[in-house]
Amino acid sequence: MATTSSPDIIYTKVDEAPELASASLLPIIQRFAAAAGVSVGTKDISLAGRILATFPENLTEEQRIPDDLAELGELVKTPEANVIKLPNISASVPQLVAAIQELQGKGYAIPDYPESPATDAEKQVRARYDTIKGSAVNPVLREGNSDRRAAKAVKAFAQANPHRMGDWSADSKTRVAAMSGNDFYTNEASAILDKEATAKIVLETANGETVLKDGISYPAGTVVDATFMSARALGSFLTEEIEKTKAEGVLFSLHMKATMMKVSDPIIFGHAVKAWLAPVFEKFGDQMAELGVNPNSGLGDLLERVKDAPEIMAAIDDVTKERPPMYMVNSDKGITNLHIPSDVIIDASMPALIRAGGKGWGPDGNEADTVCVIPDNSYAPVYDEAIKFFKANGKLDPATAGTVQNLGLMAQKAEEYGSHPTTFEIPEDGTVRMILDDGSVLHEHTVEKGDIWRSASARKAPIEDWINLAIERQKATGYRAIFWLDGSRAHDAQLIDYVVPLLEAKGVSDKFEIMAPRAATRASLETITKGENTIAITGNVLRDYLTDLFPILELATSAKMLSIVKLMKGGGLFETGAGGSAPKHVQQLHAENHLRWDSLGEFCALGESFKFLADVRGNARAQVLGEAVEAATQGILDNGRSPSRKVGEPDNRDSHYWFARYWAEALAAQTDDAELAQEFTPIAAALAENEAAITAELAAPQGAAADTGGYYTADPDKLSAVMRPSATLNGIIG
Repeated sequence: MATTSSPDIIYTKVDEAPELASASLLPIIQRFAAAAGVSVGTKDISLAGRILATFPENLTEEQRIPDDLAELGELVKTPEANVIKLPNISASVPQLVAAIQELQGKGYAIPDYPESPATDAEKQVRARYDTIKGSAVNPVLREGNSDRRAAKAVKAFAQANPHRMGDWSADSKTRVAAMSGNDFYTNEASAILDKEATAKIVLETANGETVLKDGISYPAGTVVDATFMSARALGSFLTEEIEKTKAEGVLFSLHMKATMMKVSDPIIFGHAVKAWLAPVFEKFGDQMAELGVNPNSGLGDLLERVKDAPEIMAAIDDVTKERPPMYMVNSDKGITNLHIPSDVIIDASMPALIRAGGKGWGPDGNEADTVCVIPDNSYAPVYDEAIKFFKANGKLDPATAGTVQNLGLMAQKAEEYGSHPTTFEIPEDGTVRMILDDGSVLHEHTVEKGDIWRSASARKAPIEDWINLAIERQKATGYRAIFWLDGSRAHDAQLIDYVVPLLEAKGVSDKFEIMAPRAATRASLETITKGENTIAITGNVLRDYLTDLFPILELATSAKMLSIVKLMKGGGLFETGAGGSAPKHVQQLHAENHLRWDSLGEFCALGESFKFLADVRGNARAQVLGEAVEAATQGILDNGRSPSRKVGEPDNRDSHYWFARYWAEALAAQTDDAELAQEFTPIAAALAENEAAITAELAAPQGAAADTGGYYTADPDKLSAVMRPSATLNGIIG
């Protein structure tokens, strides 16, 4: 629970590029906020922080840290919540293992991650680590539904300064490949519970009954789904697509979400690795298993484990020669699409490929048409229809395009598909049943060994809140408003049963359309091509996908979006746009001391956070701060002060200097609060007068390697030295 001693605003400590940027930006925010009597504190939701909080018994008293994620999980259920949430790592197994090893190297006696747990103790350790994997943070904090849109200043700048788009040709061979049946889409069953219930998930086989999960509680009105993907059908599909891709002479690529869907998608990824190297697994499978090979961890991990087995390496080389060329993460370094499950994330990779005119990078370092394999057919039609649209109509013009806003159903873990603890890889043939506490069977599926079975749910209160949020947004904008719901899909049909009566009861049915994702994609692209605007009202997964797809087409990036979560208990969660945690940015900083991360998303979230604080606390000075933040953000855009990608040119730290300067100038110029104007007038003057000295000090370290003292756990002093290299700026800010 929040207390009177809690900071007014919580700024989250996260990972990788946004955390590096925080070392430069947060001191500026705290200094400016303090002038208005606003306190800004931090909570650690980084991967390393969550690992340490999970194993306190393994640490010394000095090493232990509080479970900040759990504390924030309680705070967001209160009206006092005001949280600025930056992108954090949604860890794949390779990332989790790397973070563990780094912490162990720094003297933290945490256990290894047991990839194949054998003892009860190892199984317990594995279960605790699995709570950290994937999208473990967002479901805890998102006690409200999502409102994501491009800020007016950002959209106006993108139209005035259109980014480069790749050219599409009608004869492009790029296409989307999805399963035609026996996937999550076709096997889905869904029901609305008419009363509060507790459920268990059991697997009945010839050898008896196994309880997979017990004690799952649902309030009345919850939409509960169950479905599975056939491993046999998946394997056949992947094998067929590899051969078809080779015949078509294009790149092969797999697009998954192995972070958010942390149980199902790594397994699907592993099937792709096995299909790619099928002859190798057939001949050397037992030997590879003895070497610890787990295809779910990717081709990179596999190659590392078999590198001293020349006969296996030779077999891999032979198979690779017979395969189609593969879409590459890094052609220069030989990192393929199948190397690491967290390297190719569908919501980032597909928009980038579409923006590039359907081209992906091949192993030869050149761009080429690409087959985009998205096995499950639930949302593959979105990308398939987008590709068909651009083949027929040519690339989008960012200078004239309208915008797609998004309202996403995500509160209280809505639609957490493919995530632990209700997703299972089936150990033997049988029947999976969801059984309610009254003995009735809610859902039932006949499954085979290796099938991936999953259940997810969406509660009544979040669904109704989402619909009401859509009504408010449509009324405020007058935009075309579309519920992206497929009446022929089991889950969506249940949501439609909520949507239609509520729209009718509010008398606004004529303001909204309901379309399946494929039709909604085309309608939205047609709308923005005409320069008009639309609102996509979607479930959780489509929220995640569309708030990358359309911003990347409209703005060139998804990191500059306003992302507001109106918490259901009255608080506010302000996310700093999409864009991930940008590991490549960290690699560049370490190699060249240049950080190209753009903090525009943080600027947008900060302004909204201050204005929200002003509304709920009656803090007039917070309103002045928020309006000045908006002026500073506009200054960054209008004057081209965003970071450059190239070493030797202005980077993230320069952008923060200009943000502080424009912010101070706006505060000095405003007339609503004379004391604030008086305080910031000399600061604005000092920042302007010392421009040459500050920019020189910021530029001086660039080009050489930077030592932050760690990747997942940076040393605070080293990080500060790297990210705050201007003594002049530091002296002015304090």
